[in-house]
Amino acid sequence: MPAESKAGNQQKWGADISYVWTREGWLYLAVVIDLFARRVVGWAAGDRLHKELALLALRRAVAVRCPSAGLIHHADRGSQYCSVEYQAELRKNGISISMSGKGNCFDNAMVETFFKTLKAELVWRTMFQSRIEAAIAIGRYIDGFYNPVRRHSALDFISPLQFEGRAA
Repeated sequence: MPAESKAGNQQKWGADISYVWTREGWLYLAVVIDLFARRVVGWAAGDRLHKELALLALRRAVAVRCPSAGLIHHADRGSQYCSVEYQAELRKNGISISMSGKGNCFDNAMVETFFKTLKAELVWRTMFQSRIEAAIAIGRYIDGFYNPVRRHSALDFISPLQFEGRAA
């Protein structure tokens, strides 16, 4: 069992999808973030905005975290998150479903903040030639910088991984 699960702090996840422009067209990025430590625990990128993209990010998060029953998963009312398959995957894993109120785009602020940070620190500084190039760069950013290194003022100026280590 991962240390994060033992700590008992793994209670809420936020999920959403954003997009990145490349010379080949849009790359869509789905993320699942542990709101306790602001850690990206699952992500997936693809050339189409569909439920399978969101499902892949969710399944990766579940594989990394092995969440206990009662975890709250919050997302907007996008068709990917409202789909029968996505809702069934949440239930199968004992995850409680939380969704934004109709027309309320402000209750998923931590995930939106992650996308703004990603775009300011990586995306807006780069003209990606291909979707693959963008996906590789985003993966390196998330797994090689954002989670293990990037300091957050809300986490006492340490990285998400360091924060989880202290909490464990």
